[in-house]
Amino acid sequence: MCTDPSDSAKPRRDATQAIHLGRTPFANSGFVNPPVYRGSTVLFPTLEALKTRSQPYTYGRRATPTTTALTDALAELEGGFMTILTGSGLQAVTTALLAFVEAGDSILMVDTVYQPTRKFCDTMLKHLGVTTRYYDPRIGAGIADLIEPNTRLVFTESPGSQTFEMQDIPAIAKVTHEKGIWLLMDNTWASPLYFKPFAHGVDVSIHAATKYIVGHADAMLGVVTGNPRAAPHLDRAKEALGTSPGSEETYLALRGLRTLDVRLARHHQSGVLMAEWLADRPEVHRVMHPALPSDPGHEIWTRDYLGASGLFGFVLNPVSEKALAAFVDNLELFGMGYSWGGYESLILPFDPRSYRTATPWTEKGTALRMHIGLEDVEDLKLDLEKGFARMKDAG
Repeated sequence: MCTDPSDSAKPRRDATQAIHLGRTPFANSGFVNPPVYRGSTVLFPTLEALKTRSQPYTYGRRATPTTTALTDALAELEGGFMTILTGSGLQAVTTALLAFVEAGDSILMVDTVYQPTRKFCDTMLKHLGVTTRYYDPRIGAGIADLIEPNTRLVFTESPGSQTFEMQDIPAIAKVTHEKGIWLLMDNTWASPLYFKPFAHGVDVSIHAATKYIVGHADAMLGVVTGNPRAAPHLDRAKEALGTSPGSEETYLALRGLRTLDVRLARHHQSGVLMAEWLADRPEVHRVMHPALPSDPGHEIWTRDYLGASGLFGFVLNPVSEKALAAFVDNLELFGMGYSWGGYESLILPFDPRSYRTATPWTEKGTALRMHIGLEDVEDLKLDLEKGFARMKDAG
């Protein structure tokens, strides 16, 4: 790409960065997209090069030009120092945790975390001699009262998985810095565009790139980005655990990155419109979306976030199982399935009572998580209206 050197000092906005980071067309015969490198073996030209590993690439598991294009782009876009890739979002979480803990440590885990993260803590980390204590997501600076001499890190996820509680990340970061412990954050909901974790004091940011970065529901990928202090720990964990995403998945994330800004803008706009519409429906008890002024986390979202994604939740007024099935079983535009972040709209009933320990769930009606895709909002409303009518008829 041809640029004016006099403009190089001017900071570029995220929408531009998402398009241009990680691309060097004229180093690749003018092709605008980085080539996909598939391979394991990398040859060394001399014995000296083999001994000193003095070339950029040494083995396919370690890195390829394709993975470097993505990791460099994401680290800069999010404001971090170094990024590693993993085979899934869950593997990103587990790799990040294992990078910092050892037997005898304790960690503080937000109670509203992604359920597989909780399962990893309660099984694998427990077997390795690491204790997990769950805390209320709204604790803020009160996290200081839970820190013990063996507390190694605080793990945050904002907003919370399924129920969308916002966390005061700067307040928690102030405490972790004072105590000399690590602060990790699952930042998947906001993506690298809508929340800047390192500017708010986070040491390690984690994404299920499967979601908005890939953006098309066609690849599994995880991302872990660290600040300079955390980077050596992440690099050692990557080497020891052998995290190595496939070439195709990496390329699909690079492709998705180029449209991340425009897709998120649509997800944000449509998600807020749908949340507002649902809040006015007689069938709905309450909507959980931090961009709504009525949401308890709205002040934090307004202060710290640059936008909202298309994922939120709502609670129905109590209905029978038969009526709930009538509502969701025949929706035409909302699929029922796990994951989110793609172009398609999704809906999923959930009940967190069986796995929350620090924050009891007391709602009487069924809760549903909803992802608003890129369809026309009026079509989505019509689909839900028909579902509500079926629910009413089913009693």
